[in-house]
Amino acid sequence: MDLATSYAQRTEVNDFDPLFNAITGLNGSGKSNILDSICFLLGIYWSFNMFQVRASNLQGLVYKNGQAGITEATVSITFDNFDKKRSPLGFEKHDEVTVTRQVVIGGRNKYLINGVNANNFVVVIILFLPISLHILSPHTLEICGQISKIFNMKPPEILAVIEKADGTRMYECKKIVAQKTIEKKEAKLKEICRIVEEEITPTLQKLKEERSSYLEYQKVMRETEHLSRLYVAYQFVLAEETKTHAADVLKEMEGNIAKLQEEMTENEKKVKELGISWDQLEGRPFHFKYKHKN
Repeated sequence: MDLATSYAQRTEVNDFDPLFNAITGLNGSGKSNILDSICFLLGIYWSFNMFQVRASNLQGLVYKNGQAGITEATVSITFDNFDKKRSPLGFEKHDEVTVTRQVVIGGRNKYLINGVNANNFVVVIILFLPISLHILSPHTLEICGQISKIFNMKPPEILAVIEKADGTRMYECKKIVAQKTIEKKEAKLKEICRIVEEEITPTLQKLKEERSSYLEYQKVMRETEHLSRLYVAYQFVLAEETKTHAADVLKEMEGNIAKLQEEMTENEKKVKELGISWDQLEGRPFHFKYKHKN
């Protein structure tokens, strides 16, 4: 376990026993700092507002509040993960799981799992929940002064502590998280339904009416265009018929003219045969003699 909270230099605590460990030492040697570091990593003080660590805020966890040139506090705990049956979900392929929490002066608080940034919820809930090491169980770590409170608990309260310790309470926690998620989704669904009913549906109805009007307009325009074409075609047929009739009349008139010209030619021949020129006929009046027969 690497500690940088309240220590000026990087401090490592190794060789933890898998069954029982005790940290002892003189007053002021830093025993509480180790437990505070574990609480900081698990987020216990933040979740239950215990503030077991001796700082008023996260920035206060940095050594001398950053005045000694140190600008961040980092805690890393490496878990033995060789027993795959007890491995956290999704980490079965890793022999070790290192969880790191870091707070930076003027920066943000972040978690890392095996060096990769992770969401706080994923770290403290999903990773620690199956092994009953999580912020939802305030009795995962018992701070000095908390043991006497457990002795004074009533049976239902003791049962709750046991359930949290053996991990059965995690399913209730999952249920609570799921219920909250469902409530949020239902609220979102209601809001969506309200928007659909009050805003989208009227707009959609208006668009449908406009679409119907536009389709009716297109229908009228198509009929008008069709009738216009029929009228133009009718006018064209009438013009063709008039043209044909006029051509027939013209042909007939040309025939009459030719016939009249032929008659005039024959009359001229007859006049010449009678010995009277056309010019004489034009300049001299006609005299007719009338002879009465008894």
